[in-house]
Amino acid sequence: MSELTHFENGAPNMVDVAAKPITTRTAMAEAIIMLPEPAKQALANNPKGDPLMVAQLAGIMGAKKTSDLIPLCHPLALKKVGVEIEPHELGLRVTATVKTEGQTGVEMEALTAASVAALTVYDMLKAASKGIEIRTIRLLSKTGGKSGDYHAEE
Repeated sequence: MSELTHFENGAPNMVDVAAKPITTRTAMAEAIIMLPEPAKQALANNPKGDPLMVAQLAGIMGAKKTSDLIPLCHPLALKKVGVEIEPHELGLRVTATVKTEGQTGVEMEALTAASVAALTVYDMLKAASKGIEIRTIRLLSKTGGKSGDYHAEE
């Protein structure tokens, strides 16, 4: 079993990555959002603008602010953040992809981007339905670094 790296002598610890080599790091995360019928209708029939564009932008901003939100995350110079929102059998699927070249991974940035985008979908559509549910937030894949690549099972 692996030891948790964010503790040292029982106290919270920001992991020292100074000696780690700089490598290309990528991560992809998803959020599944269940939309009740009134929210689906509001999304399809909104004449004032596209709520999903606001959610995409919020997801990108969320990735950039991850180290401000998650206490022991390192601030990273992100090279690419992409957020896509597409139809899903339950409602919507948010996919966030993050890339950098650095000494630590971007899993938390991808997860934060997917989470913030999903929360923004809720905020944009809550007037139509309070029953919107964010069902799943998970890491789909990561590449680079000492722990190697990871790909979630379907």
